[in-house]
Amino acid sequence: MTRLDGARVLVTGASSGIGRAVALRCAAAGAELVLSGRDETRLVEVATATGGTAVTADLSRPGAAAELAGLAGPVDVLVCCAGAGLAGPFGSDGAGLDALVRLNFTATVELVRSVLGTMRSSGRGHVVVVSSVAGRLPVRDEVVYGATKAAVDHFAAALRTELRGSGVGISAVAPAGVDTPFFDRRGTPYRRTRPRLLRPEKVADAVVAAIERDLPEVVVPRWLRLAYVIRALLPRLYDRLSHRLD
Repeated sequence: MTRLDGARVLVTGASSGIGRAVALRCAAAGAELVLSGRDETRLVEVATATGGTAVTADLSRPGAAAELAGLAGPVDVLVCCAGAGLAGPFGSDGAGLDALVRLNFTATVELVRSVLGTMRSSGRGHVVVVSSVAGRLPVRDEVVYGATKAAVDHFAAALRTELRGSGVGISAVAPAGVDTPFFDRRGTPYRRTRPRLLRPEKVADAVVAAIERDLPEVVVPRWLRLAYVIRALLPRLYDRLSHRLD
């Protein structure tokens, strides 16, 4: 378990949405923050509100993750919130695929690799990756996005197994849709009636709980775990139910 009070925490995607909520929550817990995001104006606003250090970075750019880790220096906690969405029938929007995979998956792996050495040497630390229920529950028109989040989920689970006994914790927080600029940026609104859009603060609470209690995985809302079980045990039933929600 890792205490946030006095910990040095790097949060990506901190200029808005889940990342911003995580930054505010960690600051309230007494953490020293390094905040990364693409929107410099908003990032500086969050840094001012939390007393953190702002580092503007576009993690979809090759090499940016390693550069960010170097600028941040050794950290006790890394929270990977940076990400983007892509919606539409598969094959209809191939122009942004490389950037999406790099931002949602490759940059996360590179950033974790960059900070992990110091954590292992010190025998303590924690990494949280913000995944999505779309990585476990297939969603139509989000084929590639869901695949990037499934990759993040698998990466976190496998790395946690590899690091067992090292003192370094790895957690994945998988929220459903969250009321953030995410849907505006991807160009397609959230149309589902269930689950309802979450407040980013609720996801931030889940991130803090994962850090402080060393939880392997947190699903938000928790009742969606039932859908995981149905899909694993009764895939045909899951398919019928999921079509009703489309």
